[in-house]
Amino acid sequence: MLDWAKGYGLTFAAIFQKVGTYQYPEKGKPVEARYHGRHVLNRHPDGLEKCVGCELCAWACPADAIYVEGGDNTEAQRYSPGERYGAVYQINYSRCIFCGLCIEACPTRSLTMSNSYELALDNRHDLIFTKEQLLAPLLPGMEQPPHEMRLGDNEKDYYIGAMTNPGASKGAERPQWTGVVEETE
Repeated sequence: MLDWAKGYGLTFAAIFQKVGTYQYPEKGKPVEARYHGRHVLNRHPDGLEKCVGCELCAWACPADAIYVEGGDNTEAQRYSPGERYGAVYQINYSRCIFCGLCIEACPTRSLTMSNSYELALDNRHDLIFTKEQLLAPLLPGMEQPPHEMRLGDNEKDYYIGAMTNPGASKGAERPQWTGVVEETE
């Protein structure tokens, strides 16, 4: 068959295919569940921040896009359950490659990635997101930090208790690990 006939045949076949156009920005394109988008700094159920200012996310970032300064908690000014908190937290989205290594390096699971992909801005300086822009919003029942710990007497109640029963408050019955592993087929 001639090459020009193959080209016309391909073009003619494309006329009958469904058009994949989205009316963006009125209707956004759906993303996959594990899509790496904008970062979120999470909170505990009482509103305290999960970030302890350890700077491991900044060390793990291959693009050097994260800047963290840790601060010390006091009894009068408590932002996280531990001794420290992230006093300054910045992510430069003009450098970030959305690899997710910062998420894996975080020991408290305070940093996660959302499905939000709309990060186009007019100014490069606006692409440096601060802690206030990255923090998860306060949900009903949460209190704006600084405040004392509400879910336990120490940080162990927050971090160890959250693994077995997320959101459990002080005095709640927490299931204990029995050491038995169930096998699946």
